[in-house]
Amino acid sequence: MERALLVYAGPLRGEDLDFYLGELRALLHAAGAEVVGEVVQTTKDPDPRTYLGSGKAVEARQDGEEFAATLAVAAHPLTASQQRQLEEELRLPLVDRTALILDIFAQRAQSSEGKLQVELAQLAYWLPRLRRTAGSLSRLGGGIGTRGPGESKIETDRRLIRARMAEIRGRLARVERQRAISRAQRGDVARMALVGYTNAGKSTLLYALTASGGGEDRLFATLDPTTRRMEIPGRQDVLVTDTVGFVQDLPTELVAAFRATLEETRQADLLLHVVDASHPRWLDQERAVQETLAEIGADSQPSLIVYNKIDRLPATARLELPGVAISAATGEGIDQLRGAIAQLLAARRVRRSFQVPHARGDLLALIQAHGAILSQESDAEGTTLVVEIERAWAGRIAALLARG
Repeated sequence: MERALLVYAGPLRGEDLDFYLGELRALLHAAGAEVVGEVVQTTKDPDPRTYLGSGKAVEARQDGEEFAATLAVAAHPLTASQQRQLEEELRLPLVDRTALILDIFAQRAQSSEGKLQVELAQLAYWLPRLRRTAGSLSRLGGGIGTRGPGESKIETDRRLIRARMAEIRGRLARVERQRAISRAQRGDVARMALVGYTNAGKSTLLYALTASGGGEDRLFATLDPTTRRMEIPGRQDVLVTDTVGFVQDLPTELVAAFRATLEETRQADLLLHVVDASHPRWLDQERAVQETLAEIGADSQPSLIVYNKIDRLPATARLELPGVAISAATGEGIDQLRGAIAQLLAARRVRRSFQVPHARGDLLALIQAHGAILSQESDAEGTTLVVEIERAWAGRIAALLARG
């Protein structure tokens, strides 16, 4: 396990600083590191050259030696120059917040698509951070008589990385086209996407709604989108997709790489925004998710905010929550949530009357499978049904009846 020295430079103080650093500690734990020390510099802006000022950098180096740290972790994304300078000052390998999150994603990715998305993000991150190789080549490229192999090696590496990135983008584009075909083949079945801050309980809620298993209590447990079918009141089927969790300042490389996966949110008929109501800063987490949704163009989608983990709250705190309150772990409030989902998706449904001949038992079964029967009468001609059904299914059934 890595022994990490956490370094922070910025304007946050008090509870805001505790929240930010607490999340970073959780990210380090998820990556498999132990925080052995922290160095905090309160300043309006981090040093543009080394992130930490010179005095704090010396203090951080001494703390790293005292605590036998094997790794330094910067609390913010760093420029390539800042990273090189601070690494030299601390005399420790250094990663910034972006590299840390990328590492967690690399550990979590399971599908070939997820692995490609992570690799693309990592290549985009490391491209401007290439350095000349160690040894003799590290001295080349610095002036007259030294130009050539050093720079050439870096440029060769850059070309290889750019070529690999282009290849990955092409493969992901093919995946996205396949996703579009799959969405079309699903027909007009309502689609709902679960979004939310990481560890808000989205996966657990997916399993609670679809009775398909249990979730995991860890950061970024879900990277690859998982889709399950559920039924809500009125015999309406809904396809529910669990998406990757968000964090504050989700790295732009990841947002870009996972755009194809996050496309599920833009195509959904309803977004279920899951918030961990037991978290002391749930409002900040809710706001961070809204900002990321805006970044990917999904902020205009119809949405329902669901406040999860109310089993961890006192009764008085539950009453103060402004939306649907549930516990995905215990099942409390799940039936009310189903009803709220049905109400929001009701615009997709229409009331229709169908006269089905006795010989068309297949159509009668189709109507019963996809609609809520409000009334039913039989006579010599057949069965007349008044049903509430999705608009698309109403059109299909009417067309089948017209064919005879």
